[in-house]
Amino acid sequence: MATEEPAWPAGWERRLRPMVTVLPYAVLAALAAFTAVLRRDSLDLVLCAAAAVWNLALFTARPAWRDRPAVVAVFLTGLNLFGLVMVVRDPWFGFYSVALYAYAFQIVGWPRELYFIAAAGVVAGTAQATGLDYASWAGWLGRAAVIVVNVLPFCLIAWLGEVMVRYQTGRERALREAREANARLEAALAENAALQERLVEQARAAGVLDERGRMAREIHDTLAQGLTGIVTQLQAAEHLADDPPAWRRHHAAATALARESLAEARRSVNELRPERLETGRLADAIAEVAATWSDRHGVPVAVTVTGFSRALRPEAEVSLFRTAQEALANVAKHASSATRVGVTLSYMDQQVALDVRDDGPGFDPLSLNGGFGLVAMRQRIEALSGTLQIESEAGGGTGISASLPLEVSP
Repeated sequence: MATEEPAWPAGWERRLRPMVTVLPYAVLAALAAFTAVLRRDSLDLVLCAAAAVWNLALFTARPAWRDRPAVVAVFLTGLNLFGLVMVVRDPWFGFYSVALYAYAFQIVGWPRELYFIAAAGVVAGTAQATGLDYASWAGWLGRAAVIVVNVLPFCLIAWLGEVMVRYQTGRERALREAREANARLEAALAENAALQERLVEQARAAGVLDERGRMAREIHDTLAQGLTGIVTQLQAAEHLADDPPAWRRHHAAATALARESLAEARRSVNELRPERLETGRLADAIAEVAATWSDRHGVPVAVTVTGFSRALRPEAEVSLFRTAQEALANVAKHASSATRVGVTLSYMDQQVALDVRDDGPGFDPLSLNGGFGLVAMRQRIEALSGTLQIESEAGGGTGISASLPLEVSP
């Protein structure tokens, strides 16, 4: 069902308000004066007065009724009947159709206004057709033609007005929606800017934490391991003071460890790879560090490489190398009674794995407190989407297995 729309925009409605508040009374007053001066017909004066009273009672004095479609319809129907009776009696009352048109255009919404515009056209056409011969078909056709000439143009004007109103309403709605969209966009941009600031701050904080973790791991893997080895060698030398060759061997090992740790510390500060990875492949670097560790601690280490050896991403090689270093350091620290150690580097289709196993006393993994060395190993491996597993049992030795996705270096 079509809904009624205001006949005019709000601005035009204010400008045209006098047409329905003043014009009808002015037209009736002029017609009544004309009638009184020229014709002195009391019935015509009564009709003018009745129309004015009808207008006053149902429209002017009752502004609240103007929003009631049924009351407005009764009001306009009565006015058109008054107008039709008056033009039948005297054709000059056709001027009253001006007020009828004004009311139809102003106070009735689309499309009901067409009915009252047509009624006003009938009043005006009846006045204009006075004098035609109603006894013949030609007279009736002429009367109908005059009425149609009055009705159609004004209905067309009403339709064009409705098109204009809808266009204007649509334009204003589009402008309002555009303003609202711009306001939402500005709010979203401001929110995104604030979010970007928070993200930058969080990234900065995360970078600081990552750098602290990296430095802690590097210090542990260089200085801490080196100092632990130096202390071990010096303690051994202290117990062998009566055996000069053995004392010199442990003293030389402590000196070499100190120099190596110093070099590694400098490289860590400069964010470089371990020296052994700078000069060789991962498998060779692990074999070299295992051989050095075996010479120092007198425990044989078997290094095995399976699969097709290939170059990995630098960070992956560093993580696996440091894991091997830490695992061997843990054997020296916690499994000094071990008689053999096995290190296996496996290149598979989708991943590369490192296993370090010893036959030491082992321990209960559930009672493991998680020293920094193990934490650092896990952080290194998991940061590259890898996994780290620790397998051990009392009297059954210990195994550390690290695996990383196999992404070869470019």
